[in-house]
Amino acid sequence: MKKRLPPLNWLRVFEASARHLNFTQAATELNLTQAAISQQVKGLETQLGTTLFKRLPRGLELTEAGQAYMPVVHEAIERLIVATDELFGQGRKRYLTIRVNLVFFTTWLAARLGKFRALHPEVGLHFTSNIWHDDEAKEADLEIRYGRGVWPGMRSARLTWDELFPVCSPSLLEGVGEMSASELLAEQTLLHVIGYEEGWGYWLNQTGHHFIDPSQGMRFDTLITALEMAKAGQGLALGRSSLVNDMLSDGTLVAPVSLKVPTSEAFYLVGPAVDYSRPEVTLFWDWLVTEAESSR
Repeated sequence: MKKRLPPLNWLRVFEASARHLNFTQAATELNLTQAAISQQVKGLETQLGTTLFKRLPRGLELTEAGQAYMPVVHEAIERLIVATDELFGQGRKRYLTIRVNLVFFTTWLAARLGKFRALHPEVGLHFTSNIWHDDEAKEADLEIRYGRGVWPGMRSARLTWDELFPVCSPSLLEGVGEMSASELLAEQTLLHVIGYEEGWGYWLNQTGHHFIDPSQGMRFDTLITALEMAKAGQGLALGRSSLVNDMLSDGTLVAPVSLKVPTSEAFYLVGPAVDYSRPEVTLFWDWLVTEAESSR
């Protein structure tokens, strides 16, 4: 059986009246007349089938039912106030929602977002991440995808210009001794990532290592997982320069093979081809494209 919730304005009137224990003060707070306050409280009591206030000569007193109901109503209203202010308050515009590729966000974008926030503190940002892209999902204003930059009905801007090369933990090479690139590749576990056209098979062919079995090793559905396994000394991941440069600089990863292959795939900022976007969408688009160009 469907339960009927009292009107929100009646609950607001009850909460203010119970807090002040005075209809006049509640009316002042809510910008209503005292008669309207009294009428709405009466309507709430009628719907609930119980009296909430004792009307006294000099004010009000909560009945047992009113005392039990007040904390619940007060908490619910406070939560609504907090959520409303958090999402829509302080003159903030609607959140800009961006669906991101997780490895790009964690290794490239996250460290740079402070610049955008400093330039545009008024823009609220909401990031979501999906491993698999869903063409029917329309909730995001913008998206960062990996591919060749062409998606029907979408515009795109390239964000990375990468080279592919093997990376691993320094610990993986301890005690290995001197060996050629071919020997190292044949001996170590290859860490594959599903969904990348330019994976280990592509790199091995481009560098002349046709004799090495590209199918051996472990497979993952995200590059960030493969890179974590590489950090843990579990094998060789195929690094993309824009994503692993910082890890190479701090020594978390090393590049044991000097052969590098340029990629035709890249990370792209993607949005609807027909741009009916809000101003904050344009602000983020222009900033991210400029940031990518300067980091190239």
